[in-house]
Amino acid sequence: MTFSPAAASTLLAFFEDTGTAPEDYDIIYTGDLGYVGSNLLYELMEKEGYDIRCRHSDCGLIIYDREKQDVHAGGSGCGCSASVLCSFIMNRFLDGTFKNILFMSTGALMSPTSALQGESIPGIAHLINIKND
Repeated sequence: MTFSPAAASTLLAFFEDTGTAPEDYDIIYTGDLGYVGSNLLYELMEKEGYDIRCRHSDCGLIIYDREKQDVHAGGSGCGCSASVLCSFIMNRFLDGTFKNILFMSTGALMSPTSALQGESIPGIAHLINIKND
């Protein structure tokens, strides 16, 4: 399962609502889209006229080494997001590397009832803009 469509939808809505573009941010982080999901996000954003490849990083790809670990598609989006935010990202705010980022965790709205009924599991993406003025 990939949450790339939810991430793309959230990013597009944010850019439209704020009148901003990827270039306005130091970097855009996603939860754990992994390698496959990140590439799908790039495709979806490019179809809408946004190239985020130079501004995007994925927390799962930061934590895991795809060459040395058998991680398949990645790990937990919320776990990867929290770990990277509380360490790597906040340290870059403290040292002045970052001033303005978008941080977006991705996940699923899990429901035992929906799963038992054969319903799809909706993907979600929560985005926050973190600034250090």
